[in-house]
Amino acid sequence: MSGLRSFVARRLLLGAAQTMAVVLLVFALTEALPGDAAVALAGDQPEPARIAAIREALDLDRPAYERFAAWATGLVHGDLGTSLTSGRPVTRYIADGFGPTLLLAALTLTLLVPLGFGLGVLAARHEGLLVDRLVSSVTLAVYAVPEFALGVLLVTVLALKLAWLPPTAVGYGTDLLAHPAALVLPVLVLLSRPVCSLSRLVRAGMVDALASPYAVHARRYGVPGARVRYAHALPNALAPAVQQLARTVDWLLCGVIVVEALFVIPGLGTVLLNAVAERDVPVVQGLAVVFGVLTVVLNLGADLVAHRLTPRAGVAA
Repeated sequence: MSGLRSFVARRLLLGAAQTMAVVLLVFALTEALPGDAAVALAGDQPEPARIAAIREALDLDRPAYERFAAWATGLVHGDLGTSLTSGRPVTRYIADGFGPTLLLAALTLTLLVPLGFGLGVLAARHEGLLVDRLVSSVTLAVYAVPEFALGVLLVTVLALKLAWLPPTAVGYGTDLLAHPAALVLPVLVLLSRPVCSLSRLVRAGMVDALASPYAVHARRYGVPGARVRYAHALPNALAPAVQQLARTVDWLLCGVIVVEALFVIPGLGTVLLNAVAERDVPVVQGLAVVFGVLTVVLNLGADLVAHRLTPRAGVAA
């Protein structure tokens, strides 16, 4: 227990340091963004006096360290700032876009876990045979296709040529559950690469475990093969699989910009793209901080679960 508490304390301290680093990095990167929100708000052929007035009204004329101090103080109190273009709180933008993104992530994970583990176990159970080679070949081929290319291919075939599914979510708003057909293609694209990587991780972990001395001795002493596979070999594949799942959740919540843009889904990725196009720095900063904190928290949780499953790995680290 003392070793576990020490590991948790170290990871919590590291997570806090990473969160502070994310806040500093986000502010520095958004400061380096080209363009100026005041110029964008001033309209076509703006006068210098109008630009200066807008900069003063938005506090853009203050030194960077003062704006960072004010922004960081607001973050401590849960205030992510106010949009420069609309005057709405950044939290409202995040609340509006979080629903569609969370729905896509939940549907993808619901299918990913049984498919990824099922294919991995199936391939490991038939190691070296036709089924194993077929699963490995197909997953490698699908993984090599970028999400954007796969999305365009699916839209062309299933939506435009066969007219089975809608090509985008245009006209459906944020209530995508009421229009499940619009979710099929995005979920297929989001599912394609994670299911390949997860199944290959599960297969590799189970193959190594089944070849270990304790598994060989268990079979020699008459332990049923199913018990060896599922009670002994599969748990050894869970630690890397859990960490892969955490990275996948992080990607689903923070990195599906391409998929949301392709299928015109009003999620967090679309909000971020619009904010960058409008030079709406507070919205970009707020989303980047949320994405960074989610990444730190998810990876911290995955490390704790992996340490619980394989304590010796945590000691070695």
